[in-house]
Amino acid sequence: MTSKEAPADATWRETRRQSARDAIVDAAWVAARTNGLSSLSIRDLAKRAGITTPTVYAYFESKHAIYDAMFGRAAAEFADWMTRPHEADTPRDVLVASADRFVVFCTSDPARYQLLFQRVIPGFEPSPGSFAPAVAALEASRNRLARIGITAQRHLDLWTALTTGLVDQQISNDPGGSRWSSLIEEAIDMYLAHCAPPAQPRRSQRPRSNERNRP
Repeated sequence: MTSKEAPADATWRETRRQSARDAIVDAAWVAARTNGLSSLSIRDLAKRAGITTPTVYAYFESKHAIYDAMFGRAAAEFADWMTRPHEADTPRDVLVASADRFVVFCTSDPARYQLLFQRVIPGFEPSPGSFAPAVAALEASRNRLARIGITAQRHLDLWTALTTGLVDQQISNDPGGSRWSSLIEEAIDMYLAHCAPPAQPRRSQRPRSNERNRP
């Protein structure tokens, strides 16, 4: 093997390895959406991916490693979805659009929502690399709130509780409907009334009437 062929061979092997990992994660998501996240079985996963059980372990050392890869993919999708520009005119409308976008993302795939935002897998914690996109999406929310003067950590916590609460209720009590998602604008107005700082009146640059004729 020449020195020029070695990098190409390594690239091919890495591409093949990544393709195999992606196929396993694809199969894992199909299984999760069919039978639930907690029912993930390595044997069933191997069958769905068209490989043997030992082959799964050649690419993932444990079931939690598969969950981590699933989390990383879901978090990247979430960050991409939530950080796209909003076509809205006012900060209030941007928040409404952001909340609506969040609810749509979560309710469109309950299994993905559960893995990202609920601790449904005992003992599972995403790795820093898989979690990083979710942190970026949260930072985008923090920046949107900061533009209208909402900077307290408790108010960011309230924002996440409000938006995930709407999702939880929608998924739990009206799947496929709009009973809770239709409350987004009302919920955002209540949030702003409580958390947004009062608007500061602009100071007039014109002299007061009793100062106009001073010598």
